Amino acid sequence: MIIETRQQQPWVALVVMLFAAGLAIWLLLEPALLRSLPLPLRLPLIGLGVWSLGAAFTHGMGVKVRRRWLRRAVSPLWSRLALGVFALTLVMRALWI
Repeated sequence: MIIETRQQQPWVALVVMLFAAGLAIWLLLEPALLRSLPLPLRLPLIGLGVWSLGAAFTHGMGVKVRRRWLRRAVSPLWSRLALGVFALTLVMRALWI
């Protein structure tokens, strides 16, 4: 991994990182959002959450990866899209419970 200090829009990365931190804290306070799901639905959501939250924190810190497949998986477009899907899923679960 290479750490770069330059970013084109540092405020966007900060907002995404703060949003990811808020989601992580919400899940710590309300674990029933995922715990009440059956296991076949819970495991993909846990994977999506780990990927989207991890990628958001990675971008906020300015870490860049060298491997092509990993760079594509944590690209800003895909990681923000995954974070949005994960957040919408949690909001729908919170309204449904």
